[in-house]
Amino acid sequence: MVVVSEPVILEIALNLLGLVVGLALGIFSYIGFKNTGSPTLFRLNISFFSIGIGFGVVGFGFIVEYFVLGYGGISGWIQTLGIGIQTVGYFFIAFSHGIKSFFPKSRYFKSIILPLFIIPGNSLEHIIRSISFILLVYGTIETIMSYMESRKRSTIFVAAGLGLLALGEFLGWYSVIFPKSVLYLVSLSTKIAGLGALFVPISQVPLRGGVRPGGSL
Repeated sequence: MVVVSEPVILEIALNLLGLVVGLALGIFSYIGFKNTGSPTLFRLNISFFSIGIGFGVVGFGFIVEYFVLGYGGISGWIQTLGIGIQTVGYFFIAFSHGIKSFFPKSRYFKSIILPLFIIPGNSLEHIIRSISFILLVYGTIETIMSYMESRKRSTIFVAAGLGLLALGEFLGWYSVIFPKSVLYLVSLSTKIAGLGALFVPISQVPLRGGVRPGGSL
């Protein structure tokens, strides 16, 4: 019988919480899409469902491998699959903000993000997290620029949510390098906090009757 430690229980709980929050955001986005016909909300609907399902894949992967199969750890491909599904969601968030190119033209910005891909010992999970981080940073920057124009309070929550998601992915990237550290738990908590921040403006969308693409979600 495999003895399940408290960190593992916490990892499972956080991933399942991420599933619930992601699906809730997806449902609100779908309601907003049905009420307004906004293509932005349709993309966000796909985005949040993908993020929630990604959390769920990892969470249920933990449950099956620890409690059903009796393994001492989760398979790397399950972790990578869940993160990959989340990255699809991040892509649709970035796309909703009107991002026109994946990599920046600025040489200075390239010098910051490229080391994420060239550090020795890269794995598929490592690369996927790097892509997620870049997409979320783009979304955060676009949202901050939108706030400078509109000064809408809801945009602050969007920027904070995307920023926390980006920070969570950055910490998750480091947790790949230091697999036995507490960084993975901190990463999960930060990402869920980011989704929680996004819940504030998303929950108001069906009541407002619409959103402005590229601005607040």
